[in-house]
Amino acid sequence: MVTAGDVDLSVAIGRLRLKNPVLAASGTFGYGEEFLPYLDLNRIGGFVTKGLSLHPREGNPPARIVETPSGMLNAIGLQNVGVERFVAEKLPRLRRFDTTVIANVFGETVEEYVAVCARLDWADGVHAVELNVSCPNTERGGMTFGAYPEGMAEVTAACRAATRLPLIVKLTPNVTDIGQLARAAVTAGAEALSLVNTFTGMTVDVERRRPTLRNVRGGLSGPAIRPLAIHLLHEVRRAVEVPLIGIGGIATAEHALEFLITGATAVQVGTANYVAPDATARLVDDLGIWCAAHGVAAIREVVGTLQID
Repeated sequence: MVTAGDVDLSVAIGRLRLKNPVLAASGTFGYGEEFLPYLDLNRIGGFVTKGLSLHPREGNPPARIVETPSGMLNAIGLQNVGVERFVAEKLPRLRRFDTTVIANVFGETVEEYVAVCARLDWADGVHAVELNVSCPNTERGGMTFGAYPEGMAEVTAACRAATRLPLIVKLTPNVTDIGQLARAAVTAGAEALSLVNTFTGMTVDVERRRPTLRNVRGGLSGPAIRPLAIHLLHEVRRAVEVPLIGIGGIATAEHALEFLITGATAVQVGTANYVAPDATARLVDDLGIWCAAHGVAAIREVVGTLQID
């Protein structure tokens, strides 16, 4: 009989090895140390840092977060300390933990992406890079890198050449054919894909007759997007064969298992961290309990077992 303690929760995302398939998503977990009062970082598979840029960014002015039914809109504006401060101040504190650190990277030009990746390439304690391609390419009139195959291929190939680290590309859902973008990323050198980023949305303050966000629009996350995210992961699973990391409204073991069964190797937990700061650690425990109850010796046995008649 399999017990929760016996279950093998380890997974492999290409070259990247995780002790369990639970990661905290970028932008919802700070730089890891902010959550130390609430959970032991050693318990989770890893986490993805706030997006790192070549230079520090202050982000957008408030209001920049608003709650929505079954989710939230955010327009933080990629506020971060910049890659140099991250390497000098944040990373040394993370090395004492037995957890995987994935650095989320973005830029407004290909050259900025490359510079950040190159800086992280020799940084002790960074285990992989995740490219946020939902950013506007200022050299192309603001067209989002991840919205067209040529832009996706260009930035992915350039970053692949700039780092030896495992390279993950985070896909935006705000496209017509996500499978096409997935293929472009993989052909250009992505070893894995994470999906999905937030959906573009907005809400209105009817009393003031103004957008609730200062930025007008923001990214929708939370339980409301989970069915959409699972559908898009299924589409990408049909398009490419690299490991996938599922993201979107995950708060329970059942939610995570929906993504794993559909074909994800691991999952990222985002908005749930705001509701319960220890959500990721709880999820690890609950996945072990579920596997034991269903006679599953290793979580890998569940991945990609979706049956469609």
